[in-house]
Parts: sequence; structure tokens; C-alpha cells
Amino acid sequence: MLESWLIAPISSIISIMIGLFLFRYVSSKDSGTERMKEIAGAIQEGSRSFLKTEYKYLGVFVAIIAVLLSVFLSVKIGVTYVFGTLFSALAGIIGMEIAVRANVRTANAAKKGGLISAFSIAFRGGAVMGLMVVGLALLGISIIYWLTRDPEMLLGMSIGASTLTLFMKAGGGIFTKTADIAADLVGKVELGIPEDDPRNPAVIADNVGDNVGDCAGSGADLFDSYIAAVMAAMILGGASQLVYLETVPLVFSGLGIFSSIIGIAVVRVGKGGDPGKALNLGTYITCIIFGLLTFGAAILFGYDIKIWGATIVGLIAGIVIGITSDYFTSINRPPAVKTAEAAQTGAAISILTGFSYGLLSVFPALLGIGIGSAVAYSLYGVYGVGMSAVGMLAIAGTIIAGDAYGPIGDNAKGIAEMSDLGEEVVNITDEIDAAGNTTKAITKGFAIGAAGLTSLALLASYQEIVKSLTGQTISFDLMNPLVMMGVFIGMAIPIVFSAMIILGVSKNAYRMIEEIRRQFREIPGLMEGTGKPDYVACVNIATKGALHELMPLIVFSISTTLIVGFVAGIRALAGYLSGAIFSGFFLAILMSNAGGLWDNAKKYVESGFFGGKGSDTHKAAVIGDTVGDPFKDTAGPSLNTLVTVMAQIASLFAPLIIAYALIGL
Repeated sequence: MLESWLIAPISSIISIMIGLFLFRYVSSKDSGTERMKEIAGAIQEGSRSFLKTEYKYLGVFVAIIAVLLSVFLSVKIGVTYVFGTLFSALAGIIGMEIAVRANVRTANAAKKGGLISAFSIAFRGGAVMGLMVVGLALLGISIIYWLTRDPEMLLGMSIGASTLTLFMKAGGGIFTKTADIAADLVGKVELGIPEDDPRNPAVIADNVGDNVGDCAGSGADLFDSYIAAVMAAMILGGASQLVYLETVPLVFSGLGIFSSIIGIAVVRVGKGGDPGKALNLGTYITCIIFGLLTFGAAILFGYDIKIWGATIVGLIAGIVIGITSDYFTSINRPPAVKTAEAAQTGAAISILTGFSYGLLSVFPALLGIGIGSAVAYSLYGVYGVGMSAVGMLAIAGTIIAGDAYGPIGDNAKGIAEMSDLGEEVVNITDEIDAAGNTTKAITKGFAIGAAGLTSLALLASYQEIVKSLTGQTISFDLMNPLVMMGVFIGMAIPIVFSAMIILGVSKNAYRMIEEIRRQFREIPGLMEGTGKPDYVACVNIATKGALHELMPLIVFSISTTLIVGFVAGIRALAGYLSGAIFSGFFLAILMSNAGGLWDNAKKYVESGFFGGKGSDTHKAAVIGDTVGDPFKDTAGPSLNTLVTVMAQIASLFAPLIIAYALIGL
């Protein structure tokens, strides 16, 4: 009889095979006219160029860290670290490749077959990313567990995935928002030209950014959280007296993949249908199927039903966060409409209104995580909290499919505008894009919630690792001055990190704005449409600037954690992690929802309300959107990875910190 945990590698292989089938299916579709192919080719070339350059930097960084881990910890950790970066890189490459193929085919399908055909290609392109990410993540986990039977060996793979995610999410986020802000401020506000006007030198860089930041970066983000959640739950299970608890996360994750495959298969848009409703329906169906499959598995394999309950609690908490994000960011909901209305008075009131709604959106999300964590803990202790994180992320295949659908639709709209496919086609792709914006906000909320629960599970696994090393349970008392010091330092880290990353976007956007203005001044006939813009110059500015601003962020996040640990000890480090988890979760939700809200408030105005495109209201709404860009697509989602990396570093270096800390244990 096969061991129950083998469900994990079997489901992951099936997921990868279906992902490759959909890759071929989307690639076989017609890519349209020569003009469309030319534009899509430029986007594809820019995306590949950025990824190639970034991976060169990453390769050097990974080699150095792998050597250090092998020398100071163990060769196994060094090897699994490299293994994690390779699998995460592969998922990112495949996701980006399908995105740059699906975008032009979505635009062409909108021209030939309307909304139904265009939606089908865009979503199936996103599904490739979703299925490949969860398939590769769970396959990698299964291979390491099969070889070592030691969940702590997964720490190397997890931190490898997190390293790549910091590069992809922070670097890609700086790239995409540099181009987006520069293109909007000069194009829409200063010159009054459309969003994806081919005369704008930053327009190709903007579309490239959608792929490297919103697609490859978001996929890497959930890849990282997925591995961390499963690993944390397995470590907590391994410390239990019940042997089977170690493999329950693998079984439930495998069933989550099967649920996602079914959920993805049922997503359809009928004649006159709503893409947003179709995407949400797929998510809800996936959740229901996952609940039924895991309940059946709990009965069949004799698991304590409370474990299933804790898992479902995490899933419900994820849905609550998703619904919250949907309400606060959807284009037709009161927050977006009122923020758009406020833009009639100028950018300042619109920004204040959107920021206030962003703050309000934090409360239900925090409430959901708080209650979810408490219920999961009451059901099965810290292991229950770990399983609740697994429950939230088990349906990541469907979540990522919806997330990757967003940038594909955004690119399709840009290609339709630049190729002069007509107002009707642009409107169809705009409808797909608008649904993608809301979906991205929901999936970002889901990812942030999952990262919050995962971080709590990682904190618990850190305590368990410390217990196994010292032979005693170490309490983290807030009245201990070292713990309190750690809490305050930890609270400050996500704030400083956010400041650094947004400043990076601002500095890089400044350079690109100056370049766009220079081209409009110096290239004859550019504004009239007879001159040709230098797209490559803007792509190069975004690439070089992103990588230049990225390295201090990476060094800061890793070095600060190690300094706190080696100076103040493991108790202070626990306080540090706690502070970072709470402030990071708050900031991530705020920035994700406020950014999505400003984006859809702008789109609401562009739909013809409050003066429509080109009006003063529109210009004010665009400014609000540019403020929200680094919030929702750079700083907010990067905080997930920041907190995860900090917790992983703490767990990984716990033996050395215990031995060599300067102050206390």
C-alpha cells in the first residue's frame, strides 16, 4: 500500500503536465497582425532581457550564500538552498514566458471572437503560471523529504525560494512601477495622450514591467509562501508524538492541487458574462472541493478531525481577506466610486480618501487573521496554526491563475491600443483588464493573509527548533527587556524597508520622466506620430535602476536579522520577529488595498464618470493611481517575503546564535 504522503508528488506531477499542456494550447493560437507581433516581440525581448540580467546578479548572490551556508551550517542546507532557487527561478521563467505569449493572443482573440475567446486565452495563460508554481513547489518539497525524511532540511529550500522572491518581487516591482509612473505622469497628465500610446517612450517598459513584476514576481511570492507554510507545519508536526502529523501538510497540499485543477477547469465566461464573477466562482468552487477532499482524507487516513478543522479555518480566513479586498478595491463599490468622486476637487482629497479607505480595510483582515489564529490554536495548538496557513495556501493554484491573468489582460489592452485594433477591441480588453485589477487585489490580499499565518507558523517552528537545541522551552516574555527591544526593532524593519523600496521607485521614476521629456523635446515629430521613440532607453533605465536599488534591500533584511540575533540572543530575536510580523502584515494590507483602490478609482473616471478621460478629474485620479502603484505592486507584496526571510534566517542560524550570542541566551 502506498504511503499517504505520496499524494503530494503525484498531484504535483499531474499539475506540471497540465500546465505544460495549457502552455502549448495558448502558444498554438494566432498572434495576429505583423504590427501586433512587432509590439509583442518588443515586450517579450524586454522581459527576457530584464530576467537575464537579474538572474546574473542572482547567480552570484546565490553562489556566495550557498558557500556560506555550507561552511557555517551544513552542505545539505547549502545544496537545498540552491535547489530552492532553481525551482523558483524555473517557475518564474515559465510564468513570464506564457504571459508574453498569451498577451498578444488575447488581444487577437478579442478582435476575432470577442470577450469569451479573449477571456479563455488570458485565463488559461494565467492557469499555466498557477499550476506550474504549485506543481514545482510541492514536487521540490516531496523530493527533499523523500531523500532526507527531515522537515528541517526544507529550511534551505525555503530560504532559497525566498531569496529569489526578494529579487523578483522587489526588483521586478521597482522596474514595473518606475515605468508605470513615468508613462502615466508624462503621457496622461502632461501631454494628455492615452495610456498605451505608442508615441510614449516608456510604453514598452510599462508592459514589460507587468510581466516581470506582476506575473513572474507574484508567482515567486506565492511559491515562497507555499513552501514556507508547508515546511513550518511539517516541522511542528515532526516535533509531535504523533508521527503522521509530519506528512499531513503534504497530503492536504496535494489535495489542494487537485481542487485547483478542478476549479480552474470550471472557469468560463458566457455570452454577456462578467469576467470578475467567473474568476471568483472558480475560487469558491476550489474552496468547496478542497474542504470535501480533505474531510474525506481525514476520515480515510484516521487523522484527528480537529486538524481538518484548523485547516478549514485558515481557508475561511483567506476568503474573508479576499472578500474584504474585493469590497475595498472593486471598480463599482462605494470606496472606489467615492475616491473617484473626490478627485473632482483635485489629487489631494482623492489621495486622502483612498488612503483612509485603505486604513479601514486593514481591520477586517486583521480580525480574520486574529480570530482564525485563535480558533486554529484552540483546535490543535501551534500545529493547528501551521495547518491553517497550509489551508489558506493549498488552493494557491487557482489564486495564482487569477493573479497572472491580470498582467496578461493589461498587456492585451496595451497591444490592442498600440496596434489600432479599434475602440470595440480596446473596450473588451479593458473589461478583462478591470477584472484583472480587482482579481490582483484579491489575490494580493490572499497572499498577504497567507504570509501572515505562515509567519506565525514560522515563529512557532523557530521556538520548536530552539527547544530541540536547548532541551528546554524558551518563553518569549514581553516584560523581558531584550524581548521588548527586539519587538520595537522588528516593528521598525518593515517600515524602513517600505521607505527604501518606495524611494527606489521614486528615484528611478525621476530618471525615466526626464528621459521621456528629453525624447519629446529632441526627437523630431514624436508628438505628431512621425518620429520613432527610443523604447530601449527606458527599458535600460528601469532595469539598471531596479537592480541598483535592490541590493541594499537584500543586504538590509538579512544583515539586520543576524545582527539582532548574534548581539541580543534568541529571545530578543523572537521579539524582533513578532514585531516585524505585526507591522509588516498591517502595512502590506494597507498598501495593497489602497493601491488597488486608487487604480480602480482612476478606471471608474476613465469609464466616463465625473468628466471622463482627459478631464481635470481624470488627471487627479491618475496622480492618485501613481501614488498607489508602488504601494500595491512593490512595497506591499514585498513585505510578505521580507517577514518570511527574517523568520527563516532566524530558524536557520538558531544553533550558531545560541552558541555565540553576545548577550544572554
